[in-house]
Amino acid sequence: MSKLNDRVFGLVMLVIAVAYFYGATQFPVPFGGSEAVGPETFPKILGVVLAICSLYMIVKPDPDNHWPALRTFVELGIAVVVLVLYALLLEPLGFILATMLAVGTLCWRMGAKPLKAYLTGLISGAVVFVLFTYGLELPLPLGLLELN
Repeated sequence: MSKLNDRVFGLVMLVIAVAYFYGATQFPVPFGGSEAVGPETFPKILGVVLAICSLYMIVKPDPDNHWPALRTFVELGIAVVVLVLYALLLEPLGFILATMLAVGTLCWRMGAKPLKAYLTGLISGAVVFVLFTYGLELPLPLGLLELN
């Protein structure tokens, strides 16, 4: 029965991979024509990797697959809620604060002490913000930290 679980999950993930890849092909062509590396490149790569992993699960399922404890499902649910809230709060709070809250909460749920968890979130949010905004010239929202 456990092999069937992996195969069904692999099939579901394969459908998601195909849909994700197709969605990436629907991105509009950037201004100035198509590029070798455009906005669709990374999602296409993720779609291919997910499809390969899904096919592996279908062809070679884990023989000792056991369902995790209920606590694991609760933690996964909390992670999903945190990520949805992160998406909703990204614009109003700004990238750095929203990332601090999301990463901090996830680190804390994985066992880190709250101060270290949220400090990790703050540092990672600030570093990624600087890399994207100044290194890649892809501005991220500042939200509450914007000086106006």
